Amino acid sequence: MIAIEAIRPEEWSAAWKIMQPVFAKGDTCAFAPDITEAEAFAAWIKTPAATFVAKDEHGELVGIYYLRANQPGLGSHVANAGYVVSSTARNRGIAGQLCEHSQAEAKSRGFLAMQYNIVVSTNEVAVKLWQKLGFQIVGRVPEAFAHKQLGFVDIVVMWKKLG
Repeated sequence: MIAIEAIRPEEWSAAWKIMQPVFAKGDTCAFAPDITEAEAFAAWIKTPAATFVAKDEHGELVGIYYLRANQPGLGSHVANAGYVVSSTARNRGIAGQLCEHSQAEAKSRGFLAMQYNIVVSTNEVAVKLWQKLGFQIVGRVPEAFAHKQLGFVDIVVMWKKLG
């Protein structure tokens, strides 16, 4: 069982330690593989409306997500979220729990829908999980992701109406 709660300032270092290897791999997240800690902090802590962490039964950070408006102004009723799960905590249902939590949090903040702008098409586990949780593919952009191992691959845009 995991607990999901708002990140505390003292937890950033542990969060960065699980995020950096995922970014460096260059196969699932749009953030640059060589993103600096300061750049990640700005993107994941300063800019979003909220950031949450998942902790396992021992209090270890195993995941993180941010929640924000997908676009400003007239697009601000649609939420956007980004997720990272520690490589040591995969296949435990954490991404699904983060996604469900983010949807509930988005709805409580007045968002009417949620959209993922960049889901890497070769990340089949994520695509299937988001579909299982009610998201639909509403678009595909050819060769829009520079996959570190495979070169240019497609991304899909996924969307779900909340509530």
